[in-house]
Amino acid sequence: MTSAPELTFIHVPVSDPRVEPLLRELGHEYSTRYGRDAHAEIARYPDDEFTEPHGGLLLLLLERGEPVAGGAFRRYDLATAELKRIWTHSAHRRRGLARRVVAELEREAALRGYRRIFLTTGPRQPEARALYLATGYTPLFDTEADPESIGPLPFEKHLREALHP
Repeated sequence: MTSAPELTFIHVPVSDPRVEPLLRELGHEYSTRYGRDAHAEIARYPDDEFTEPHGGLLLLLLERGEPVAGGAFRRYDLATAELKRIWTHSAHRRRGLARRVVAELEREAALRGYRRIFLTTGPRQPEARALYLATGYTPLFDTEADPESIGPLPFEKHLREALHP
């Protein structure tokens, strides 16, 4: 009999060294898929927006102490959190870790009083689009249209639905 790997969520500041793989791999993904400087996209929001005093949170999912997935939210408006930086380590994909991260972000946002989640994903990220559709997010775009003709693909989810399906 094999034991299940130890998975633990932790809240961390962006400056925590364990966040580096998340930022590095997200940067690589953005550059590979969109051919532009990923630093600009990652630096678009100040790090403090992902801290509690500013209505945000950054969390990592650790397996035996090593980061394998993560994500964040920031305040979009008083009732809405915006998910950002959803990531699964390239060596740990196809294990359902992103679903766990999204669910934990939703739970944390609800605990902080948010009633809605908003997010966007790029048109060249079909796995992210599929994740959000599979986890109950409502697309705020024409799902029949060519994603490249839309640009960033917006989604929303009301947290009452997320907490009480």
